[in-house]
Parts: sequence; C-alpha cells; structure tokens
Amino acid sequence: MSAALDTPAALAPIAYWRLVLLLALATLAMAAVSLAIGYARLDLWAALADWLAGRQTLPALVLAELRLPRAVLGALVGFSLGMAGAAMQGLLRNPLAEPGILGISSAAAFGAVVVFYSGFAGAFALALPLGGIAGAMLAVLLLYGFIGRGAGTMTLILAGVAINSFAGAMTSLALNLAPNPYAALEIVFWLMGSLADRSLVHVWLVLPLMLLGWALLLSCAPALDGLTLGEDTARSLGFDLTWLRARLIGGAALSVGSAVAVTGAIGFVGLVVPHLLRPLIGHRPGRLLLVSGFGGAILTLAADTALRLLPIRPELKLGVVTALIGAPFLFSLIHRLRQEA
Repeated sequence: MSAALDTPAALAPIAYWRLVLLLALATLAMAAVSLAIGYARLDLWAALADWLAGRQTLPALVLAELRLPRAVLGALVGFSLGMAGAAMQGLLRNPLAEPGILGISSAAAFGAVVVFYSGFAGAFALALPLGGIAGAMLAVLLLYGFIGRGAGTMTLILAGVAINSFAGAMTSLALNLAPNPYAALEIVFWLMGSLADRSLVHVWLVLPLMLLGWALLLSCAPALDGLTLGEDTARSLGFDLTWLRARLIGGAALSVGSAVAVTGAIGFVGLVVPHLLRPLIGHRPGRLLLVSGFGGAILTLAADTALRLLPIRPELKLGVVTALIGAPFLFSLIHRLRQEA
C-alpha cells in the first residue's frame, strides 16, 4: 500500500503471530506466578485440586476468593489498558497519548466517587463498579455528541481535556466536602488503584464489557494502519473516520471504563507498553493492538506481584507502583523525542 506499511511485520505475518503467542504464554506464566505468590505459603496444586473437587478447605478458599480474582482481574485490566493505549496513540498519532486522554478514566473514577460520597457503596456489593461504569458511559455520550457533528481529532482532544478537568474538579470537590476524614481517606485509597479484595463477582461484571470493547478496538486495526498515511489518504482508501472514532471511543470506554470502575486509576500502563513493543511489529498501529494488550497484562501482573514481595505493610497501591515505573520512562521518552526533533 505504501512504504509506511511495508515493514517486516507486514511481510512476516507468521512471525507476528508467533510474537502474539509468545506474549500470550508469558501472560499465562505471569498469572501463575501471581497465583503462587502471597503473604502466606500456598500449595497451589493442592489448593487447585481441592477447589476443582468442591472441597471447602482453607487453601481452596484462599485461591478462589483472594488470589484467583486478583490474577484474572490483573490480566483483564492490563490487557484493556495496553490495547486502549495503543489504539489512542494510533488514532491521535501522538506517542504521548494514553487511555485517559479522552476523559473516560477520570469520568469513571468520578462516578465511583459519587457512589462513595452518597453512601450507596455499602448498599450492595456492585454499587461501586456500577457507578464507575455509569461515569464512563456519561463521558462517552459527551464525546459522541462531538463526533455526531463531524468533529476532528483536535476537537476530541479538547473535549477529553475538558472532561478530565471537570471530572477531576468534581472529585476534588467531593473530597473537600466529605462528611468525615475517614470517608475522604477511603476515596483517596480507592483512587490510587488496587487489585486487592476483589472477587470473581467483579470479574463476571466487567468481562462482557471488556470483551465487547476489545472487539470494537480490534475491528479498527486496518483503519489505524491506513490512518498512518494521513486522514485524507485514509478517506481515499475507503475508511469512514467518523465511524472509526466512534468505534475507538466506544471500545476504549467499555474496556478502560470498566477496568477503572473495579480497580481505580492505574496509570502509565497504556502509555509505556505500546512504546516498548512498537519496534517489534514494524511500527504498525493495527498490529500493535493485540501485542500491547498482552504486554499490558504482563506489566500489570508483574507490578502487582512485585508489590506483594515488598516488605511494606499495608501494601503499596498498584497505581502508585505503575506510576513509579512509568514516570521515569516518560521522562526518557520526552528526552529522546527532543533529541530526534
């Protein structure tokens, strides 16, 4: 199609699928490590055998109620953040774009904070994640309002900045007006992001939304490749950019919004992972989606496993650990981009 797409990844699809398979196996291996590591020793195989046999032993309960939901959610959330980050960088053609650039993450966090503040969080188990999902959907409706009028990429970015600012301001207002310091502290801890104390109920809540979001993002892969040649060229190749933006925003909202709704804000995964893996696939944004998804799952599981190994109690929040990893990388990326410029 063009020299921009004439890359080793384009010429070697078998090598690309081998890379995907390798990353998928690495994700499974990292999930197994996450299951095996905790604050107490656990005979993983004995616990798994008891759980599958329906025996309510202590190891089986630890596995089913604590470690398995944490490992599965870590993989799902990381996959969503990695894929959405690659999609946003491809759509905006900006190496510093990340899943929260359109305001969806901030709106989801604000929706959960509203549930906290109103006291509904204790009403039933899923009130908090449902509030986060509602906040993400509200952000999508606002963004779709701009898309319906044929908004360009710059308008979407400005709309995302506005939603981010408003959601952040309202979250700060809720903290400022919290009825007692304990409620404010609980909100702050949740906003830091964590996989601890989640259950399989949370997994089943977000899994259908994430699967739909991933499908929407992956359906945009050919159009993202065409978009590297410019918007005018992409239109001449038959891609409807308005429909492309709608699918990408919907996919990011479903996957990232549901992730934030159950874990809180976990930053930098969607920014760092696409940059690390982009050279391996010949800089094709369409093929980067699946690769970044598995890369995000590996990074999230590795960070969550590492924080459990640190001799710090109570344990650090996952969002803090990913920020400590991602911030130095961001500085190095900015330095490299300045040198290239």
